Amino acid sequence: MSNPTGPEASAVLAQVRAGRADQAKAELDTLHGVLKWCLLHTTTDEGEASFGDHGIPLAGDGAPWVSEFAVMELGAALGMSTDTAKRYVGATLETRYRLPRIWGRVEAMELPFYKARWIAEHTMALSSEAAAYVDQAVGFCAHSVAYAEIERQITAAQARFDPEAAEKTRLIAADGRRLDVHKSQVSINGTVEITGTLDYVDACDFDAALSRRAGEIKAAGSEESLDVRRSIAAGDLARGYDSLPFDDVDDAAEGGFEARCARTSTTVGTEVVVHVHQDLDGVGRLGNTRTPILAEVIREWCGRPETHITVKPVRDLADHIHVAAYEVPDRLREQGDLVDHTCVFPWCTRPAARCDIDHAIPHAESGPTCSCNTAPLCRGHHRLKTHGRWTYDVLDRGTYLWHSPFGHAYRRDHTGTTSVEPERRP
Repeated sequence: MSNPTGPEASAVLAQVRAGRADQAKAELDTLHGVLKWCLLHTTTDEGEASFGDHGIPLAGDGAPWVSEFAVMELGAALGMSTDTAKRYVGATLETRYRLPRIWGRVEAMELPFYKARWIAEHTMALSSEAAAYVDQAVGFCAHSVAYAEIERQITAAQARFDPEAAEKTRLIAADGRRLDVHKSQVSINGTVEITGTLDYVDACDFDAALSRRAGEIKAAGSEESLDVRRSIAAGDLARGYDSLPFDDVDDAAEGGFEARCARTSTTVGTEVVVHVHQDLDGVGRLGNTRTPILAEVIREWCGRPETHITVKPVRDLADHIHVAAYEVPDRLREQGDLVDHTCVFPWCTRPAARCDIDHAIPHAESGPTCSCNTAPLCRGHHRLKTHGRWTYDVLDRGTYLWHSPFGHAYRRDHTGTTSVEPERRP
């Protein structure tokens, strides 16, 4: 077997990286051509164009209007339908004229246009002030931050600069709650799909109820998987059921985590944690997901007697925590969750709350259990770091430099992942 880290393997990776760079350059050339074409055919008055033609707005306020016939011509040259060309040109104009920082990343070939286009398509309906807010919030890190974080900033911008539209959207979303049982689409195995949209608190209660019942079913002797037991539990909930009696705590323990939940009352209230950010007017953040939550939604949740709302101000994340033990204390884990949010391996998005806590310098090699030597890694990337010859350095709290066995390096911080030029080997 050939050496997987030998010259041939390294050459293949170099070829892949070079191919991506060529694609980015070709895309940028196309975008520049599109902008030049639009400037040649910019119009704000139908009277300036020939009969039947007129200027059309393709992006948000502040972006130029373009002759419709010119867009049709451009679409033919690009091999696109007219509708597809309108969306492509609109995203190009939105990025160039309303998202200057993001456009700068595109021109520097640090941000692929498909990602910039996704952002642009979500900011077109925003006011100029809201679009500028998004551009400032993510422009410097759009090339490395996850889509989820960009979407959070867009949502926060709408809530901050257009609260009436945000409230209207909230009411529409509330009216759109539904739960569909697709009885007309029965599989040959007698199963059906269920889809729906619930209020967050209702969803938490439903999920907890399924887990409790699934634990009881397991403790009663079921050997089915957790997923199967949860599906059975849904039927039990629909028909109404009595909790299974456990005469002995050990009997319930056989059900594992779900069974331990089952021993609690079925009316246990939902715990919701909201983090307070003073820089956002009328918007909170839900737990460590950082999902923006409107103040009106929080007030509605607080009015439910069975729901317990915990409001936490954002703590000083720069505080250094150190313990003289291998085990990671809860306060250190929570700090890691709030600093890193996800597994810190390049481009991984697994929530930090569901990750292992890794010692960058192994504890067996005198690595301390502290803020500067621990980081969340999902189980797969934890194994890769331990057994796959990947390593990382902690440059600062929340900032990591990863090294692959092939000599490639990746910087991971609160903005996401940035690929670093391959390291030179002696």
